[in-house]
Amino acid sequence: MTNELKFRQVIFEEPKGNGGIDVCWLWKKTWRERALEDQEYVPHRRDFTRSLSITTPDQMIEKAKGETAYLPCKFTVSPEDQGPLDIEWLLSPADNQKVDQVIILYSGDKIYDDYYQDLKGRVHFTSNDLKSGDASINVTNLQLSDIGTYQCKVKKAPGVGNKKIQLTVLVKPSGTRCYVDGSEEIGSDFKLKCEPKEGSLPLQYQWQKLSNSQKLPASLLAEMTSPVISVKNATTEYSGTYSCTVTNRVGSDQCLLRLDVVPPSNRAGTIAGAVVGILLALVLIGFIVFCCRKKRREEKYEKEVHHDIREDVPPPKSRTSTARSYIGSNHSSLGSMSPSNMEGYSKTQYNQVPSEDFERTPQSPTLPPAKVAAPNLSRMGAVPVMIPAQSKDGSIV
Repeated sequence: MTNELKFRQVIFEEPKGNGGIDVCWLWKKTWRERALEDQEYVPHRRDFTRSLSITTPDQMIEKAKGETAYLPCKFTVSPEDQGPLDIEWLLSPADNQKVDQVIILYSGDKIYDDYYQDLKGRVHFTSNDLKSGDASINVTNLQLSDIGTYQCKVKKAPGVGNKKIQLTVLVKPSGTRCYVDGSEEIGSDFKLKCEPKEGSLPLQYQWQKLSNSQKLPASLLAEMTSPVISVKNATTEYSGTYSCTVTNRVGSDQCLLRLDVVPPSNRAGTIAGAVVGILLALVLIGFIVFCCRKKRREEKYEKEVHHDIREDVPPPKSRTSTARSYIGSNHSSLGSMSPSNMEGYSKTQYNQVPSEDFERTPQSPTLPPAKVAAPNLSRMGAVPVMIPAQSKDGSIV
């Protein structure tokens, strides 16, 4: 039996404080000497197959915006894991420029969920008893900013475990609009378009004709999965109701379209009617402008004339004084006349005052009517006198 010793490297999975592995270098004898001598020291090797482990596998989850995402994280512990239980969820945002964020934490039998402002009030543990081995969470009202990698870390010294879940938030198709781009006339070319207002790519389109069982041309059938259907040399067989369904991985949306292919319209008559209508409208507008300007000129002229009378003509005398003056002039004229000539005086326009104001004057005496021939008045040297009249507001007319 030789005493030859061989140098061998043996690695034992002894955990250190820093989570590493101790490397032990042992001098070992030959297998025969080891069998004969039971004096060699072999360190105790711990069995870590029964320590803390997370049973949930890594996975990818896709959810629609506004929905709730369930992120599973279930674990088991061994009797040797006697330390306090700590659970931590971290988010690595899709933007690599942002650092990892703690979104919820369980430590010392308390839950802390106010670390990350963007998820505050939207992330919760699903279990009321986390020590039972369920550290899963729900993220409610998903937003596009929630996209990223979520990591579940469970610690119960000396056991440690972690799992990652990739969360993708997609937007369902919504606000889909169907319309015709072009003229719906026989022989014309137009397009049927289907456009969703929002929706995450990739999007799939499916057209379907709901009415008029007439078969469509093969060229049109080939485009029934396209967002745009091009129609060439349209005929009445294209008329009917169409539906377009837009789908992606998280939802779908639909719109309806009514297509009526009609005979071509009389474009010459339409153009002529439009021209006549425009001319009539211009004539009407011109007439209205002319009337407005004419009315303004009349109002301006009346104001100027009214102001001229008020400013240039002195205020008239009272009606009583006018009547008295008229009577006095009659007395003077009659005083120079002989009784034989009074007969023709009543035929003139000065025989009486054609105003009611004369009757209102109690002091004026009433004279008998007299008639004086016009030739006699001229021979007597009488001069015709014009008496100004007054309007009701007192102005001279």
